[in-house]
Amino acid sequence: MSGRPRSSGPFTGTLVERSSAFLADRLSRRSFINRSAFVGSAVAAGQGVDLLLRPTTAYAAICSCGDPGCGCGTTCCSGFTEFCCTVSGYNWCPSNSVMGGWWKADNSTYCNGPRYYMDCNATCQCDTGCGSGFPFCEPSCDGVSCGCALDTCDRYMTGCLQFRYGQCNQDVACMGRIVCRVVACIPPWEIDPTCTTTNAQDDATAEQDAPCWTPAPPMPPCNSPVTQCEVTAMAATPDGGGYALVTAFGLLFAYGDASNAGSPYPVPLEQPLVGLALRRGGGYWLVGADGGIFAYGGAPYLGSTGGQRLHRPIVALAATPTGDGYWLVAADGGIFAFGDAGYFGSMGGKPLTKPMVALAPTPTGNGYWLVAADGGIFAFGDADYFGSMGGKPLAKAIVGLAATPSGLGYWMVAADGGIFAFGDADYFGSMGGQVLAQPVVELVATPNGLGYWMAAADGGIFAFGDAAYYGSPV
Repeated sequence: MSGRPRSSGPFTGTLVERSSAFLADRLSRRSFINRSAFVGSAVAAGQGVDLLLRPTTAYAAICSCGDPGCGCGTTCCSGFTEFCCTVSGYNWCPSNSVMGGWWKADNSTYCNGPRYYMDCNATCQCDTGCGSGFPFCEPSCDGVSCGCALDTCDRYMTGCLQFRYGQCNQDVACMGRIVCRVVACIPPWEIDPTCTTTNAQDDATAEQDAPCWTPAPPMPPCNSPVTQCEVTAMAATPDGGGYALVTAFGLLFAYGDASNAGSPYPVPLEQPLVGLALRRGGGYWLVGADGGIFAYGGAPYLGSTGGQRLHRPIVALAATPTGDGYWLVAADGGIFAFGDAGYFGSMGGKPLTKPMVALAPTPTGNGYWLVAADGGIFAFGDADYFGSMGGKPLAKAIVGLAATPSGLGYWMVAADGGIFAFGDADYFGSMGGQVLAQPVVELVATPNGLGYWMAAADGGIFAFGDAAYYGSPV
């Protein structure tokens, strides 16, 4: 089921470069931030960089062996869990595991500041053993076995320890043993929106390390050098005679009767751009993941969450029907209203199965719908509930939402281009089941509701119904 002024393109942190930049860049893209596989962040800058494997006080350093044949002086018997890139090949939680919690080590030279450690607990196939406050299933239910990574005494353990800090995926009450650990210079809540900002800290681990090389994972090749396959948002003009796209690093593309009045590019941004809204009367707004607002072409600056501490990053922006206000929504469902945008409620502070990904206002501007990555719909103000995909199997996560002109229906789109229509929203076609070069990231309806556009991460446009194709960067 299913809300700051400056923002950035490619991340340039000390360790989060080159081989890891593929992930950092894509954290700005809703279709990627919600992919369950991307629950860790590569931090290796190049061959030979050492990454931390073990803390000192986070787990007691006892002689606990994954293999009885290993001696107490060996790595495997030190009481610590192996790094994920050794277990799964990449520095994120592997399949059939979920991030259970994290801790921080400050003043790390590896990150020029705080360094974050995240435990990947196995998922449970049954809940035997869980209950009465005990968060772990019986070992027979978690599908892993205790041993030394790579079956050698020179590696740390995997699948042996039952431990959980509990700041991530709190809705998962029952977890298995820790499979492996990831390390990042990026805060966990920017990697997995289910993580809280509650801090567990162990500065003694800041400089501990062990050699571990994390290669970049296989990703679809980008066929659009100009967009770098980082398109994050799309919006149509009020008459439907054009549309605009924006990339995470601030480059704007305008087609048809949409105008390009400027954009942040090539100025480096503090956070990636995640939203675009065209204003009735001219101009447009852009928003970054920190809630920073950029106003162009006569669109007034009406406020932002810039400089404020957000529990979760901003994921979407929507303008009011008058063009004199806008809403921001955060991954946790928090709503921020500016100008004549009314606040009608939010999901901020409430448990979510999956993070929010989009917001669509009602035609009156007196309400809005929110949609989460699992297709869950939340209706506020004069927005009515017409159905959702919450609790239903999806091939890919939901990434976009658009309302019909009557306010009596809505469409949602998944990353694979699949369309789901509710209320008086008609189905005009989709890309579901077809091979895409890059995932879909946005859905925009035509003004009369007789068609819609989809935008892909590379800037590819798919038009259905009476939606006209005006051009694209690819």
